[in-house]
Amino acid sequence: MSSISERLHDVKEKIARAAAKAGRAADDIELVAVSKTHPPEAIHEALDAGHALFGESRVQEARVKIPLLPGRARWHFIGHLQKNKIRHALPLFELFHGIDTLALAQDLNRVADEAGAHPRILLEANVAGESTKFGFKPDVLQKQMEELLALDRLQIEGLMTIAPLAAEPESSRKFFAALRELRDALQSKFRVPLPRLSMGMSGDFEVAVEEGATLVRVGTAIFGARSSKAFRPVASED
Repeated sequence: MSSISERLHDVKEKIARAAAKAGRAADDIELVAVSKTHPPEAIHEALDAGHALFGESRVQEARVKIPLLPGRARWHFIGHLQKNKIRHALPLFELFHGIDTLALAQDLNRVADEAGAHPRILLEANVAGESTKFGFKPDVLQKQMEELLALDRLQIEGLMTIAPLAAEPESSRKFFAALRELRDALQSKFRVPLPRLSMGMSGDFEVAVEEGATLVRVGTAIFGARSSKAFRPVASED
């Protein structure tokens, strides 16, 4: 079985090839190694291989795990942020990928104001219209963008989406293209820069890169499948 280091190298090579195919520079794409459920030892191995950016999706798990790891590790929150976890999450993460409603953004803005923070965020768009997924419907995001931009504590840097599960990576292309087109429309209408697009996971990140992703979230292809030895935090949810 290949090591985490070898799998990281393989993923980065695939990102570079996809970028070249699209006429892009590989350095324009950041790899978020999705470390949720994986133990600190696995993350140490990735750090030792020269990778520093990781993604977590549960605040409870991150509160236990992050203090166990070196300060050179960088952290993105890639899951659905619950309102009652905002205060705990703010000091842990440099970027929040999944701000999915105006109400959540307003709560984040309020808590950030109290904490003296200016969180960097991406707005999650449900471009596939899946009822089981979080995220703004594109037309709702268009209507609420002005209110979102008025939240003075939030630094809105772009958009994020999760494509529907599919057997073939090519099936995700239209959803990644739709996110890029939505971003372009918002930039034009509201005259704001939204340079970052978070899209693509282990099964389809190469297609996402070809369609303009600046962040890809890859877990299984780096750390392997979740095992029975998954990291289980014991911290309080309070």
